Amino acid sequence: MKFVCNTKELNTACNNVIRAVSSKVTIPTIEGILIECGSGTLSLTGYDFEFGINTILNVDVIEPGKIIINAKILCDILRKLDNDEIIIETNGTSVSIVSGAAQYNITGIDAEDYPELPSVNGGQVLELNQKLLHSMIVQTLFAVADNESSKPVYTGLKFDITSNEITLVGVDGFRLAIRKEQVNYNGDDITFIVPKKTIREVLKLMDTESEDNIKISIGRRHIIFEIDNYLIISRLLDGEFLDYRTALPKTISTTVLINTNDAINCIDRTLPVIENNQKNPIRCLFDNDQFRVSTVSALGRVVDYTHANTQGDRVEIGFNTKYIMEALNAADTDEVRIELAGPVNPVKIMPIEGESFLFLVLPVRLKNEG
Repeated sequence: MKFVCNTKELNTACNNVIRAVSSKVTIPTIEGILIECGSGTLSLTGYDFEFGINTILNVDVIEPGKIIINAKILCDILRKLDNDEIIIETNGTSVSIVSGAAQYNITGIDAEDYPELPSVNGGQVLELNQKLLHSMIVQTLFAVADNESSKPVYTGLKFDITSNEITLVGVDGFRLAIRKEQVNYNGDDITFIVPKKTIREVLKLMDTESEDNIKISIGRRHIIFEIDNYLIISRLLDGEFLDYRTALPKTISTTVLINTNDAINCIDRTLPVIENNQKNPIRCLFDNDQFRVSTVSALGRVVDYTHANTQGDRVEIGFNTKYIMEALNAADTDEVRIELAGPVNPVKIMPIEGESFLFLVLPVRLKNEG
């Protein structure tokens, strides 16, 4: 194998692909990047048996072939090169890397030992606007569990796709995020759960300003995202997900309309005296067109308030600061509607009009409630 390509382009591609290379399993084959070149193209693949990234570059191929190169070593080399052009050549499993005056000789691994990537055949195919999907993910991913301590299936983002509507759902046992959007889809109703790790990598490769579509191919056990010249392949999570429709409070005693930034800033000013989000929850009072926030810790006490349009019963309720702040930060509207059903029931945060997003946050029981 021998090819010539742009050093910067290869460096960028390898640094994206390395994110799918195994860092937990010490198997030399999957600690490497599979490099394959054919007629004018170079394919780079990283795969850890659960998650994979593949990309194609246009290069000058002198001799086709394939090899596995340790991902960390390859990326470290590419990062240090300052010449625009790089030549990579193999002789058996010996790899020569030349760029300007720099010359490296390292040992690769036979490409025949690399695991085969999963394929998705006969599944559903969906195309979504890149900018729209990015927005929907950002508004729900914060509520997805980081670890499996609650329930493994909650470490994924749920997609519900019905005729012309897509719903994304994240939950971790303490909060719930739902985001809906109308889309052009006329296929069968489908539902699947994508691991949080996969979604994070999808976000990194997305262009937040692009109006181009992302192609998503969904199989029984795996999913493929096609973003520009990248493929992201991932297993899907399996398990019983929360029936989020029945989890929403049915009765409301208090409705609050509030400026989103005012609410965020009011809560943010309590942070200097909060030692621990669980130990020192914030106390929120909704009453008389006022949103009042206070907290007490060994570091001190703080009280702050801002205007709010409150209708219904007076409510004093406690929250984990992180959870309520992340929900408010995920809102993409100037004002939000907060619906409450007393001090011990979950609070709903929605746009003033419609239900494009809905965030549910469980309260923290305050000490004086017995």
